[in-house]
Amino acid sequence: MKILNGNASPTRLAVPCLACPLRLKPAFKDKTDDEIRFIQSLKTDNRSLPAGAEIIHPGQEDAELYTLFSGWAFRYKSLPDGRRQILNFLLPGDLVGLQASLLSAAQHGIEALTDVSLCVFPRKRVWDLFVQMPSLAYEIAWLGSREESLIDENLTSVGQRNAGERIAALVITLYRRAEALDLVSDNSFQFPLSQQHLADALGLSLVHTSKTWSRLRRAGLFALAGGRLTLLNPRLTARTAQVFERELQPRPLI
Repeated sequence: MKILNGNASPTRLAVPCLACPLRLKPAFKDKTDDEIRFIQSLKTDNRSLPAGAEIIHPGQEDAELYTLFSGWAFRYKSLPDGRRQILNFLLPGDLVGLQASLLSAAQHGIEALTDVSLCVFPRKRVWDLFVQMPSLAYEIAWLGSREESLIDENLTSVGQRNAGERIAALVITLYRRAEALDLVSDNSFQFPLSQQHLADALGLSLVHTSKTWSRLRRAGLFALAGGRLTLLNPRLTARTAQVFERELQPRPLI
C-alpha cells in the first residue's frame, strides 16, 4: 500500500455541495438548501488519491473526516505479523473516518481500493455540527450506526455462514449498494475486489476463496469479465447467501 502525505493532490472545492451529483442518487435522503450550505461551510477541499493509498493509517492522530465522492475504499485492522481483516467496504457517499476523527488516534486503517476522490471536513469542525446544526449531528451518529451494522452483517457471515454463503452475501450486499448509487446496468457493476480482498474480508484462506468463487461461478450465480461482475440470477445469489429481500433505507449524505 502507498502512504501519502495528507495533503496529496488537493483540488479546491471542485464540486459545490449544492451541485453535488450524488445528491440525485436514490441512495440518499433530500436535504434543505440551508443544510447543504452549512455542509459547504465545513468543507475545506477535495482530495484525490490513487488506488492503494492510505486515506487514514492506523495510529494517525490528525485524521480528518471525509465523504467518499467517487471510487471504492475499505476499512481494515492488521495484526503485528501482517495478517489483515477487512472490516467493511466503502462506496461513494459513505462517511470515512468518523471514529478516527473523534478518537485521539485511529484504531484502524482506511485504504483506497480504486482511485478515489474525497470531500474533506476538518476534524476540529466536527463539533460545530453538534452546536450549530443538531439535525446534521444526528445524521452523523446515524451514519456511524449504519457502518456498525455493515460490520455486524460481515461478522455474522464469518461466524455462521459457510464459504459459499459468505461470498454470495458479500456480493449481493455490494450489488444492492451499487444499485442504489445507479452503478448497476443490466445486473452488472464494476467490481474492483481481488480474491485476496474477499479472503481478508470473509475469514477464508486464499485457496478456499478461489475454489469457492469458481464453484459459485460454475453454478451460474455470476460472471466476472473486464473488471465487471454480472449477477446472472440476483434472487438465487440472495437465497444462496441467506440474505433475503429488504429495501435499503435512503441515508444522509454529508
